[in-house]
Amino acid sequence: MNNNLLVEKFNTPYESIPFENIKQEEFRPAIEQAIDDARKEIDEIVQNTDPPNFVNTIVALENVGKKLTVISSTFFNLNSAETSDYLQSLAEEISPMLTEYANDIILNEQLFDKIKIVYETTLKSKLSQEEVRLLDKTYKDFSKNGALLSPEDKNNLRQISNELAVLSVKFGQNVLKETNDYYLHISENKDMEGIPESIKEMARKEAENRNLKGWVFTLHYPSYVPFITYTTNRELRKEIYTAYMQRACKDNEYNNEEIIHKIVELRSKKAKLLGFNTYADLILQERMASSPKLVYDFLYDLLHQAKPFAQKEIENLKNIASRDGILELMPFDHAYYVEKLRQEKFSFSEEELKPYFPLNQVLNAAFDVAKKLYGLTFKERKDIQKYHSEVKVYEVVNDKGKHQALLYTDFFPRAGKRAGAWMTSYKGQFKTLSDNIRPHISIVCNFSRPNGDMPSLLTFSEVTTLFHEFGHALHGILANTTFESLSGTNVYWDFVELPSQFMENYVFEKEFLKTFALHYQKGEMLDEEKIDKIVASANFMQGYQTLRQIGLGLLDMAYHTDELNSEEGIEDFEVKMIKETQLYPHIKNTCISTSFSHIFQGGYAAGYYSYKWAEVLDADAFDFFKERGIFDKETANKFESLLSKGGTEDPMELYISFRGRRPQSDALLKRAGLLDTNS
Repeated sequence: MNNNLLVEKFNTPYESIPFENIKQEEFRPAIEQAIDDARKEIDEIVQNTDPPNFVNTIVALENVGKKLTVISSTFFNLNSAETSDYLQSLAEEISPMLTEYANDIILNEQLFDKIKIVYETTLKSKLSQEEVRLLDKTYKDFSKNGALLSPEDKNNLRQISNELAVLSVKFGQNVLKETNDYYLHISENKDMEGIPESIKEMARKEAENRNLKGWVFTLHYPSYVPFITYTTNRELRKEIYTAYMQRACKDNEYNNEEIIHKIVELRSKKAKLLGFNTYADLILQERMASSPKLVYDFLYDLLHQAKPFAQKEIENLKNIASRDGILELMPFDHAYYVEKLRQEKFSFSEEELKPYFPLNQVLNAAFDVAKKLYGLTFKERKDIQKYHSEVKVYEVVNDKGKHQALLYTDFFPRAGKRAGAWMTSYKGQFKTLSDNIRPHISIVCNFSRPNGDMPSLLTFSEVTTLFHEFGHALHGILANTTFESLSGTNVYWDFVELPSQFMENYVFEKEFLKTFALHYQKGEMLDEEKIDKIVASANFMQGYQTLRQIGLGLLDMAYHTDELNSEEGIEDFEVKMIKETQLYPHIKNTCISTSFSHIFQGGYAAGYYSYKWAEVLDADAFDFFKERGIFDKETANKFESLLSKGGTEDPMELYISFRGRRPQSDALLKRAGLLDTNS
């Protein structure tokens, strides 16, 4: 164990993860050692004979297992971004170990007795606001997670938690396997009609990598999305769409339906064991939307506002499709005719814009926003180790010239990387008596990789994705709290999307767009008329997009409010639960749920609604900036204060401190074009 690099202090710049020196087989023994060390730290708190107080109990507990946090974060981040069969197998072993360790803390009666004494006897007026928040959070974390249960129920809770940990890992592995296994091989030129040259070249290279002639398209986003958007071959659109929608719901060993049933059942059992009606009730007790009723009311109110607009949008698509002799528009036609409508309405296509949005240029534009708003600069560091050659590492420096954070960027799809885009951290921010430990943040996406002399070129929707994830990153980078568990993105789940969605607004600002929408070869600015069209297209198809998000939010809530019958098929259940939001006929044997990783693998269970909830906040917040100037320093300082405080204050209070009032939903409806101006 002495030779295991993971358990030692990292002798690297800013104690960054020494990725290139880590051996995969070191993870399990390192985590076992770190768990043992953390258990000893817990024992020290329990066995301390001094009267329990805030420092020797609450702060001491906050500082338990710092090394374990770093090692486990490193492991699970690698398992998402650069996995292998070995790491996936290890994840199934390590997840229950960590769950058992967490349960041993939460269900430790002597520890909870001390926490309870501190909670009931501490004069809160003697604590800072952040300390009060930590005390309340610690007590509630224990009480809501089983500390008050009988010994028998505690054992039941342990079994449930362990099983859920394994099932969640297995769910994600099945989705990744199904995504990687499918490919569409095209050998005839006629079947490539409509596909832009740059996409053809990418597909040709994919075929070459597989020792095939012709072109290959996969279910990874940079391949799947352009194909279904541009191919004129309707049968092939149907084939690849169906393959995408059948991930982990086919009759094979990777089917996730039984796993979903088990996860939903176990989550429900856990909630009832802890005294809640449903799992949603358990989760929502610490959300801005504090009950299932509030979430349902919010989603249905939005549904009724958005649906008429969405129906009009689909009618417009049907009109265009009818010119091609299509009498019934299907889901696999949607992207293709949306792109046709975009071109008719705004005279530009996503593909046409790509040369103006090379990845590095867009990333530098995001860095420019951070510089103007918060005084941050980003300098690439070649001397910091990374887990893949395509990853880049930036040191973030504040306006006083001091080290602020490390930012890792990982932008291209690989077989070992799960789909989608996300922000995460390897090390969190917190303060010691002598130091402010700065965070190590990562953003991971799946954009088209460079091809020969051509750099990675982004669609405009990918530009917004990058800004979205960078907004999450800034939440972590600007963190400035004493306690790690309240730092950065450790906020209420329906508040966490505010910083990310706020950043998306900048890409629709004309003057800002002019600064970075430059042709990667010619250096020319995108035609001003097209920039105007992009700005005008900000709410294009927003009715449909809103309904789609509401449908996913309702589906998530249905699973977690005990709507699923144990005998019910997942596909049938899904169709029933999202019926009001669906504008296309359902295709038999397809399913969203079996690859709905946000709620069955990630942390969005009973929380998917938060994307729309946070849109109300971000639209209202950006309205404030637009009133004062989108780079107004005084307003930016207020927003930076909101970001830097993490979870140290109630999110609504943080928002009111920034805005001067509660958020108003009209800002969202206006921005999305969902206000009926005729009424």
